Amino acid sequence: MTQKVAVLGTGKIGEALLSGMIRAGWAPADLLVTARRPERAQELLERHGVTPVSNQEAAKTADTLILTVKPQDMGTLLDELAPHVPADRLVISGAAGIPTSFFEERLAQGTPVVRVMTNTPALVDEAMSVISAGSHATADHLAHAEEIFGAVGKTLRVPESQQDACTALSGSGPAYFFYLVEAMTDAGILLGLPRDKAHDLIVQSAIGAAVMLRDSGEHPVKLRENVTSPAGTTINAIRELENHGVRAALIAALEAARDRSRALASGNS
Repeated sequence: MTQKVAVLGTGKIGEALLSGMIRAGWAPADLLVTARRPERAQELLERHGVTPVSNQEAAKTADTLILTVKPQDMGTLLDELAPHVPADRLVISGAAGIPTSFFEERLAQGTPVVRVMTNTPALVDEAMSVISAGSHATADHLAHAEEIFGAVGKTLRVPESQQDACTALSGSGPAYFFYLVEAMTDAGILLGLPRDKAHDLIVQSAIGAAVMLRDSGEHPVKLRENVTSPAGTTINAIRELENHGVRAALIAALEAARDRSRALASGNS
């Protein structure tokens, strides 16, 4: 790996990306980081051997800039970077809801921009990263973004028009599963189980179900039917889920997440 890559605003996801890249073969000497606090920058240096720099130095030095600051901070960061980013730099945005046009309007004409929505399982190398090209990004730019984010999980290319939907499904998706596990754990306690045992039962069931979904090739309806015997326990539970509108609530929740992503794109805080 000879290209220099800079991660700007290195929080948990940015650090997970750095760690994954190093395991995948990037030399720490080719990885630059910026952080708001000096002590955070020093921590990244000591932990990973990467080089802390200023935002301006990253813009001048790195071949690829990965912007991982919060959406509300992106405009300020771009104002700082714009005078220092040559048009041949690849800019990768990890900010939810912000379209590539937002960057293209603020950077030098022709700057290639790739939009990526990843998620917190990047922390355990099981991320789902969705990648879209801006108007100046080429197939090589997309492949480079896939190489970077492939170090922490799976990648998928989609048209940018689908990014808000992907943010709702996979970007926010882990939170829905954590919420479900939390609710099922409370149910286990209500049914008389200690919290730790309820937690272990549910987490392992979730892992097993996810692996079956990934590896079996079966439709989820088929897998559910395999567990659902006539007049059994599972069908009674599913009836209650339907009676309480769980399916409709999930659809409404994802629509709300998509709409919030769109609102972020339009600048509504």
